[in-house]
Amino acid sequence: MWKDGDIEIPEFQRSYVWTISQASRLIESFLMGLPIPPVFFYIDENQKNLVIDGRQRLQSIFYFFEGYFKEADTRGNRKEFALEGINPSSKWYKKKFSDFDDPDQRQLKNTVLRTVLVKQINPKQDHTSIYHIFERLNTGGTALQDQEVRNCVFGGKLNDLLSKLNDYENWRFLLGKNGKDPRQKDVQLILRYMALFHDLEIYKRPMKDFLSKFMDKNTNPPISFIEAEQNRFQKVCDLIVSHLGKDRPLNPKGPLNPSVVDSVMIAFAKHLDSCPSDISSRVERLRSNPEFQKLISKATTDQSTVNNRLKLAERELFG
Repeated sequence: MWKDGDIEIPEFQRSYVWTISQASRLIESFLMGLPIPPVFFYIDENQKNLVIDGRQRLQSIFYFFEGYFKEADTRGNRKEFALEGINPSSKWYKKKFSDFDDPDQRQLKNTVLRTVLVKQINPKQDHTSIYHIFERLNTGGTALQDQEVRNCVFGGKLNDLLSKLNDYENWRFLLGKNGKDPRQKDVQLILRYMALFHDLEIYKRPMKDFLSKFMDKNTNPPISFIEAEQNRFQKVCDLIVSHLGKDRPLNPKGPLNPSVVDSVMIAFAKHLDSCPSDISSRVERLRSNPEFQKLISKATTDQSTVNNRLKLAERELFG
């Protein structure tokens, strides 16, 4: 199934991180008949098996059968996968799969790895329940963040666009960070801006479900949508940087507040062709506005708070 592409490992932030010793102990556990936790697959609409939980175990198995540990380096070199980190007196110590005798090869091939299959049955057009399953079944040491889970559940053209926009130079200036957030919080900020720009009238808590439903609805939108969103997003970033500067223009004195980001960016997105000459001082007045301060600091995802915050920002910046 792995060789045929029927098992798919989504592009999570957390890639394959096990050491060869960890992977070797897993293989030895199979050979010793020790219990191994099951892996979880989500069966998508194309009957692909997307890995919910178990990436480290699965890739360790695939690498061992293949005979090489991890992918090739930049020079094309690969490390042979001989079992390390197990008892040196073990019959399998320092052996590759090809070094095993026939009975041991057969034993490993016949070993059962229990697999739980998850499939969305009803409602067919709402995949947010799968999102929650991914979230809860992520049993690794570091739980996946919301956007990392969406990256798996709602993979498609919109997800690809969000990743592309996250590399845009002026967006990185807005964030004040050159490197991308390893937990995809920067990608989620783009999604939040985009979803509220389009679907504010149907917004309701919780925010994470609202964002998931937007991605579900627009997983593979027409090319016109992709082009329009890319053009609008880049223009917004360009305008903000050109008028407010490159040095963390939305948070010059403190950590980035997502509520400030969506308020200012959506206001700019609605007035791309009518930017006032004093927009810099208007943004400063907005940030110091007591009402705005309250709306970006308390109950920030309440429906009334979100609506009032976006209306206030648009009025103060472009009214």
